[in-house]
Amino acid sequence: MTQVRAKKYLGQHFLKDLEVARRIAESLELSGPATVLEIGPGTGVLTQFLLQNPNIDLTAVEVDWESVAYLHTHFPQLKVIEADFLKMDLKSLFPDKLYLIGNLPYNISSQIFFKMLENRDRIPQLVCMIQKEVAERMAAVHGNKTYGILSVLMQAFYSIDYLFTVHEHVFDPPPKVKSAVIRLTRNEVNELGCNEQLFKTVVKTAFNQRRKTMRNSLKPLVEKDNPMYADPLFDKRPEQLDVAAFIDLTNRVERAMRT
Repeated sequence: MTQVRAKKYLGQHFLKDLEVARRIAESLELSGPATVLEIGPGTGVLTQFLLQNPNIDLTAVEVDWESVAYLHTHFPQLKVIEADFLKMDLKSLFPDKLYLIGNLPYNISSQIFFKMLENRDRIPQLVCMIQKEVAERMAAVHGNKTYGILSVLMQAFYSIDYLFTVHEHVFDPPPKVKSAVIRLTRNEVNELGCNEQLFKTVVKTAFNQRRKTMRNSLKPLVEKDNPMYADPLFDKRPEQLDVAAFIDLTNRVERAMRT
């Protein structure tokens, strides 16, 4: 029988609690038949519950060859792609809507979210388990100290629900931190109403010096003597601005850069 060893370089911590796995699977909200991609199924603890749902056409992507062999043996009906999710061409592999689910490796979770943003028009929802701290940051509202770059960029296009906390002892090996399950659901926003690339730059520049006011943190983009800075908006710190305020700010910065 194929054995699967948790590999540190892949950030693997295998979920062993069936009740937690069932709750994760049931957190995916489907209105009918759907194509679902499970990221990093490992030993299939979550997979088995997804396969029981008649509305799910399931494919799994797994980079670990030991896990791939295990899945082929124990779930012969499962479609498995042996690949790195971050390198997959989702558009060609899944031309229609694609739901994502998985217990994500903590070391690449942010990269997975950014890839999701790049494919947001085809990904209506993601349910995932990630490090609790990252989950709290993503779901945080403006005014909260944990609100940051990931919060703004993801909330621009997705509604984020923090579902439940998962403790260390339900994993093998147990991680050193608590985990959490969150659900990201695509909102109605198609266009931000500003230059999207500049929006990302403004958000990242602002939070890179989050303790400073916007007037000081945005100096790398617009010189400090620009009349734009007279507005009281620039007295605020980045965590005080919601997504709409950052969109407004991006348009102001773009106008100021042209003068």
